[in-house]
Amino acid sequence: MNLTGIGASVVDDRTKGIPGRTPPFALGEIAAKGWNLLREDLNLPLAVLKQSAMAHNSAWMRDFIARSGAVIAPHGKTTMAPQLFRMQLDDGAWAITLANPHQMQIARAYGVQRIIIANQIVGRAGMLYALEELKRDPGFELYTIVDSEAHVAQLIAAHREVRPGRPLPVFLEGGMLGGRTGVRDLATGLRVARAVAASGGALELRGVEGFEGLVAGTAEAKATAVRAFLDLLVELAKACEAEELFAPGEVILTAGGSAFYDLVLARFRTAGLQRPTKIITRSGCYLTHDSVSYRASFADIVARTPDAATGGGLLPALEVWAYVQSRPEPGKVLLTMGARDTSLDGPPLAQSWFRPGMDAPAPVPGGCKVVGMNDQHTHMTIPEDAPFGVGDMVSFGVSHPCLTFDKWRMLYVVDDAYTVTGAIRTYF
Repeated sequence: MNLTGIGASVVDDRTKGIPGRTPPFALGEIAAKGWNLLREDLNLPLAVLKQSAMAHNSAWMRDFIARSGAVIAPHGKTTMAPQLFRMQLDDGAWAITLANPHQMQIARAYGVQRIIIANQIVGRAGMLYALEELKRDPGFELYTIVDSEAHVAQLIAAHREVRPGRPLPVFLEGGMLGGRTGVRDLATGLRVARAVAASGGALELRGVEGFEGLVAGTAEAKATAVRAFLDLLVELAKACEAEELFAPGEVILTAGGSAFYDLVLARFRTAGLQRPTKIITRSGCYLTHDSVSYRASFADIVARTPDAATGGGLLPALEVWAYVQSRPEPGKVLLTMGARDTSLDGPPLAQSWFRPGMDAPAPVPGGCKVVGMNDQHTHMTIPEDAPFGVGDMVSFGVSHPCLTFDKWRMLYVVDDAYTVTGAIRTYF
C-alpha cells in the first residue's frame, strides 16, 4: 500500500480538535507538534486511539485466528482508514472486506490488492467499476457475493460489456429468515449456484458466505441460532461440492462478524468438505474493540471458547474525551460531547476523569451514567458528592466503534500518556 498521500495531506484548524490559529501542516508531521491531550493542547471533544491497545489487539487476533487454522479479512467499513488497513495487512490479514463500490474505490486508491465485497454489487456504475479494476490490474483479486438468479444475470451482462479477460469470483450467500440478504434455503441456493456455473466463464463460484451477527435474545439463544445458521452455510457448501459447482482451487467458507467468530471458526473447521478449504473470518471491530457492546460480546466468546482469554483478550482502544461545561444540579453535569461526536448505539460509558494539574486520570466514581445526548451535549447523572467541576475532562468508552469512526475525518493516535504520536484519516 502507498499511504504517502495521506501523510502529505494538509490539515489546519478547520480539522476537529486542532487548536485555533494553527498554521497548515502535513498530517505526517503531527507527532512533531508534541501535543498532549491532558495538557489541554487540543480542543475537546476529541476522539483518540490508544496505540498500545491497537497493537495488542492486532497481535491477539492474529494469534487467535492462527490457532484456529483460519485467516482474517477484517471489515474495513468499521474504520474506513487506509492507515489501519495497512496495519491489519502487515499483521497477516488475508484481505480487506468492504461493503460497497465507494469503499472499494478508497481501498484501491491506496493499493489494497485483495478485497472481499461482502455485499451484492448492484447498479451499473458499481458493477462496471469492479470489473474494470479486474481488467486494469492483473494482480488485483476481488470477491463478491450473489444470492439471486436476477443478480447473477446482471453481473453476467456487465462482464460481457467490460470483458475483463477473467471470471469474477463470487460466493453464494446464505441468509437468516427475517434477516438481511442471502438465500434462505438449500433449493434456492442451488439454483443460484447453478446459474453461476452456467455463466460461460463470466463468473466463478469460489465458496459460501454469510453474516451471523444480527441475532437477538439471550447469549444462549443467540449462540443456538448462529449454530443453526452456520449449519445452513455448510449444507450449501456440501451441496455445491456434490454437484461440482465450485471453480477449481480452494473452497472458501467465510462468515464471522465481531461477536461470534469463535463459533464460525469451530463450525467451519468441521465442515467435512472433500476439497481443500480456506476459512475466512471478517471481524472488523477487534482492532479498536469497544467498552460496551463488543466488550459484552467478547465476554460471551470467552465463556464459550476459553482459549480466547489467552494473551489477555481484547482491549478498548477508542476513547472520546470531553469537558465538563456545566453542573447545573448537584447530581448532573453537561459535557462538551454529543451525537455528532460518538455512537448512539448504546450510551457512552464514562471511564476516567482528569483535572488539569492532577498526576494522572482517575477512574470515574460509581454511579455516573449518561442519560441523554443532544447534537453537542451529553447529559450525565452523577452522585452528589462526585468531584466533577467545570473544566474537568472525562473520557468515554463507546459502544459499536463503527458509528464513532464515521463522526471523525481524523482521529488522534496517542501513547499511554496521551501524547499525540500520529493521526488516522477516515474516508466515509
